[in-house]
Amino acid sequence: MTNQTKASSLTSTDGDGPIQFMDLKAQQARIRDKIEERLLKVLDHGAYINGPELGELEAALCEFTGAADCVGVASGTDSLIIAMLGEGLGAGDAVFIPTITYNATANAVLLAGATPVFVDVRTDTFNMDVADLATKIEGVLETGKLRPRMIIPVDLFGLPADYPSIQKIAKQYNLTIMADAAQSFGGKQGDTSVGALAEISSTSFFPGKGLGAYGDAGALFTMDKEQGEIWRSIRWHGTDAQRKESVRVGFNGRLDSMQAGVLLEKLAIFPEELELRAKHAAQYDVRLAEKLAMPARDPRSQSSWGYYTLALPNRDAVQAALKDASIPCAIYYTQPLHEMEAFKAYAGEGEFAGAKKLAAEFISLPMHPYLTSGQIDRVCDVVLSVS
Repeated sequence: MTNQTKASSLTSTDGDGPIQFMDLKAQQARIRDKIEERLLKVLDHGAYINGPELGELEAALCEFTGAADCVGVASGTDSLIIAMLGEGLGAGDAVFIPTITYNATANAVLLAGATPVFVDVRTDTFNMDVADLATKIEGVLETGKLRPRMIIPVDLFGLPADYPSIQKIAKQYNLTIMADAAQSFGGKQGDTSVGALAEISSTSFFPGKGLGAYGDAGALFTMDKEQGEIWRSIRWHGTDAQRKESVRVGFNGRLDSMQAGVLLEKLAIFPEELELRAKHAAQYDVRLAEKLAMPARDPRSQSSWGYYTLALPNRDAVQAALKDASIPCAIYYTQPLHEMEAFKAYAGEGEFAGAKKLAAEFISLPMHPYLTSGQIDRVCDVVLSVS
């Protein structure tokens, strides 16, 4: 089966067969010959680090997103840390992040030497609550112990955050925005792609992401090529262009040539896979809206549908029913970051009512390009039977 094989030929309308939460095997079957060719080329030229695949991938990602520069790195977490080091963040600097996200965002802030300030999330879009963001910034200024420096909105489950509103706040307080687009790569807001929605964008190519490698990988995007060169230095231990002298603090954050090769072949089919994800999400929406109150769908934005997630008061009953029907699901973020042991010291003030509600209600249903409409109907039948 070749790279040009259409995904539609691998799907059908029936609901037979086991349902996968995400199906990397079907995707691999579609492009395995092309991936093997890429990996063999790396074996032949022997440049396992900083090989030609890296530059090719960075150029292709710039073309896909509209960013001026892209820097491939070893993981999504590395991309966050590298960007903060590039901005000179450190002790006494406040970085505002949503309290509902993966712990990598908070860890990266602390590893860069800055302090996370947690912000509540909206119960309709699941993304950062802009009103609470403004409140938290004012609180930091009034206390005077930290300097507000950066906002890291997280595009949860694939939907871009409210960047127009966040940009107004950032301009008011002279803050840098870094989009944590680990789940939203491939999405858009208006005519602008994720990767160009903020002055800095970070993403992850963890295998389970919409665009995933066969190991850890990530990337940074910028509209400033000089900034990109700083990131390239940091990812190679802070060395100069000749890699002889350390001119800044850095570490090993390099992206391997083999992972770059895998990503190039996956990127070739990514636009079609995004279309299929959107089609599946629309079918879920139509079916489930028969009985359920659906999450808000921002008309300005196009989700990448990294996950299809609902907030259901009877979440546990739905999870049990899906298990009984041998249908996989996932529950993410059952505990807000500010409640976790590692981050309690940074919890600050606030009730975080949105985060607490969603932590008890989130449930993610199967979502990948290779689902069939019949399989989606089976999932919806079970969810609706207990709703």
